[in-house]
Amino acid sequence: MGSLGRRFGWLWAAYAVSAFGTRLAFDAFPLIAILVLHAGPTEVSLLAAAGLAVGAVVAVPLGPWLDLRRKRPVMVVMDLTRCAALLSVPAAFALGWLSFAQLLVVSVIVAAAGIAHQSAGGAYLKSLVRPEELLVANARFETTTWTATALGPPLGGAAIGLLGPVTTVLADAVSYLLSAAGLRAIGGREPRPTRPRSKQPRAGELFDGWRHILTHPGLRPLFANTILVNGLILATAPLLAVLMLGHLGFTPWEYGLAFAVPCLGGLAGARLARRLVARFGRHAVLRAAGALRACWPVGLALVQPGTAGLVLVIVVELGLIACMGVFNPVLATYRLDQVPADRVARILSAWSITSKAVCAALIALWGLLAALTGARAAIALAGLLLLATPLLLPRHDRTPRHHLPERAPSRT
Repeated sequence: MGSLGRRFGWLWAAYAVSAFGTRLAFDAFPLIAILVLHAGPTEVSLLAAAGLAVGAVVAVPLGPWLDLRRKRPVMVVMDLTRCAALLSVPAAFALGWLSFAQLLVVSVIVAAAGIAHQSAGGAYLKSLVRPEELLVANARFETTTWTATALGPPLGGAAIGLLGPVTTVLADAVSYLLSAAGLRAIGGREPRPTRPRSKQPRAGELFDGWRHILTHPGLRPLFANTILVNGLILATAPLLAVLMLGHLGFTPWEYGLAFAVPCLGGLAGARLARRLVARFGRHAVLRAAGALRACWPVGLALVQPGTAGLVLVIVVELGLIACMGVFNPVLATYRLDQVPADRVARILSAWSITSKAVCAALIALWGLLAALTGARAAIALAGLLLLATPLLLPRHDRTPRHHLPERAPSRT
């Protein structure tokens, strides 16, 4: 299954099927809240924020716990947990019991399980792939993400229009079941991590991930930049959904199309990432792509009804996603390269928890802001703030000398 071996092939396949299911259910809960429960901007933002925030809090102790567990069984359990939680939504809808509170609870479970799965997956990938092949592997994951995002939302929008609002949630649940089966098919016996003899106090373990990030001269500025950029982008997502589906009258299919076509840019960016690193160096690529990705979202405040508005969203998202397609796999590879093997899960957990907590806070704040000023003004403010985020990117390569940046392999 490809040049990285059969076991990576199964890991990649499991990731692909769950990524496609997730993108098929793109913004499924906000759509259900808007179309079924008739929620407004504040409620939709609360739904997005609460799931992230509470899920992040629940996931805090998972990092140290994951470092002492075999990673693949944890990933399987997290997939099955998300499957069961999501299946409760179509079941409640069919029985007429679906409520906003249930959507909140399911959002929390899916968010916490997602953090654990992502953290365990990063640690497992580092043990499965040689260091010089990490950028190849991360670029393949990034390519898969944008391919799934290109195909999933329009198909999901069409499915919602034809089969009902909870159809894509059911498909997402099934995708996690298939992902768990793919992970089981990897085979082999993963060695159990050994507990260090000098075990830290529990509180020290909980904060060890943040301590490593904040004391690392290269990771610290990238952490601050990435957390803020992702938070500001996601803060506007529920507002853009309300603006396009409510005030501007776009159909769910058009809404999905507006975020599907631009993913071709992400696909191209991910494929270019290795070549750009080989030619210009990792630091230059991170700085250039990181700065460029902040320049696009302000344009979303200008969206209008009709074809012109749809084209504007597509163009803005195309530019944003192309830059992210380059930036994300290079960042993921650099982060794994700088993380000690016995601390991968807790450091990735700390990164993910902080990202989701900040996203939750900004989503809630922007929901309140939209209630006061309108969705369009709130989107414009987020775009303007994003223009300042390149100032957080490291100006110089701050990689410690004992870590040498990888060169991109020549094979595809």
